[in-house]
Amino acid sequence: MNSRYENAKHIAGECRPHSDGGMTLGRFRPRCQLVAALVAMIVMLLALATGESQAQQRIALANSAHTTTVTVTVGKSLDVHTDQSFVDITVGDPEVADVNPLTDHALSILGKKIGTTRVTVYDENKKPVGIFDIEVSYDIPQLSAEIARFTGGGIRVSSVNGRIMLSGTAPDAVTLDKAVTVARQFAPDVLNVVQVVQPQQVMLQVRFIEVSRSASRELGVQWNVFGSSAVANIGNQVSASQLPITNSSISSAVAAGVLSGTAPFGFLVGQLSNKLQVEVNALEQKGLARSLAEPNLVTLSGETASFLAGGQIYIPVPQALGTVTFAPQPYGVGLSFTPTVLKDGTINLVIKPEVSELDTSNTVTVSGTSVPGLIVRRASTTLELRDGQSFMLGGLLQNDSQTAQDQLPWAGDVPVLGTLFRSSQYQKNETDLVIIVTPHIVRPLPPSAPIHTPFDDTLPANDVDFFLMGQPEVSPALARLALGALSRPYVGHILDLPKKGGIYVSAKD
Repeated sequence: MNSRYENAKHIAGECRPHSDGGMTLGRFRPRCQLVAALVAMIVMLLALATGESQAQQRIALANSAHTTTVTVTVGKSLDVHTDQSFVDITVGDPEVADVNPLTDHALSILGKKIGTTRVTVYDENKKPVGIFDIEVSYDIPQLSAEIARFTGGGIRVSSVNGRIMLSGTAPDAVTLDKAVTVARQFAPDVLNVVQVVQPQQVMLQVRFIEVSRSASRELGVQWNVFGSSAVANIGNQVSASQLPITNSSISSAVAAGVLSGTAPFGFLVGQLSNKLQVEVNALEQKGLARSLAEPNLVTLSGETASFLAGGQIYIPVPQALGTVTFAPQPYGVGLSFTPTVLKDGTINLVIKPEVSELDTSNTVTVSGTSVPGLIVRRASTTLELRDGQSFMLGGLLQNDSQTAQDQLPWAGDVPVLGTLFRSSQYQKNETDLVIIVTPHIVRPLPPSAPIHTPFDDTLPANDVDFFLMGQPEVSPALARLALGALSRPYVGHILDLPKKGGIYVSAKD
């Protein structure tokens, strides 16, 4: 090849300008242009030939200790040169790769489908010359270059039985997620054995604060008229058999007029005449409920943790042939979050809180089973915080206002006086939910560090402390100063543990 380059240089040297002027160069200019084009073509062909020779792969068929494996990219071809001559070729799985002979020492392999197959070559006497394996995989070099460009290196890409495998190390979970995302653009199934250099544990402190207020007012007027042959009543919602038919005692009157049916807090009965009775019912209710839940969850960076404080009901699910099965439906205060620790210590959080409660006023009957409804308040948000920073999720406000009115037709529409012929009710419910979230990066304690519990400052009482002194538990200092107590375990079922363990002490200690 060097001699070819020397010949090309020699041809090009004939077109160099001479020292005696430009006449010679001008006279041979067409020839020089032709020679220059010829030289450029020769150099290009030599470069292509050099690249092809470098792209070709050589394998040893004879005297090989192990079977050679040739890796081919799916949809691309590869030329392979052998050290032994052959005449015939057999392919184990033609759907994986197509192998065609080029010469007696070269063959062309075309990757058709992801997988592996085996190729056997024979000589002119139909004797096997050699065996090698073909692995058809994805474009590993291009994928490796793309992952290195997005992640900055550290993650290696290889092929295992036609599948992409990621190995090596990643500085954090976000970098690893980017590498997996890029790899899935080449293949749907990726083997991920990458190790995160410093896996982080994140603890999430959550506070659910819920305040519920309710207020209602009711005012009803009931008229009772008792005659010798008829009974008239305005304002109640009971049958005629429950109405009083005697006016001998005021206490026998039926309370009515309140729409909710609740016994009125204020009840006034007036006897206007022997035949006419008026009853005024007034009721006002106020309610306030406060609830607080403070769950603490710990999980690894990139993993999901969940929490539920509540219960579950079983809802019927119709199946085939008219059968019904029951599936559990959880409710209560729930939370799921997925933290991801970034390079600069920022914590990326995907939080999904949920608060649900039973709604007995909205039930559904399926196959004879009544199932209450659920009142659900659910949110989903993604944010980034640093260690110890907090955020508040509010605005989950529910405000219900209801009014109801029953009246005597036409008479209840009269201004002012119409109040005596109608019953009115006003009810308002207001619920506010606030969620406060604080993430922390936590690390486990060293093995030698003591772990304190709420019981470290107290000891269980013995018979003297409990029955004589009335103390259900005592402090270690008081136990040491107890007179006449030679030893603490004067009780029934007790574990006799070493004194140095700090579980119990005696007066001698």
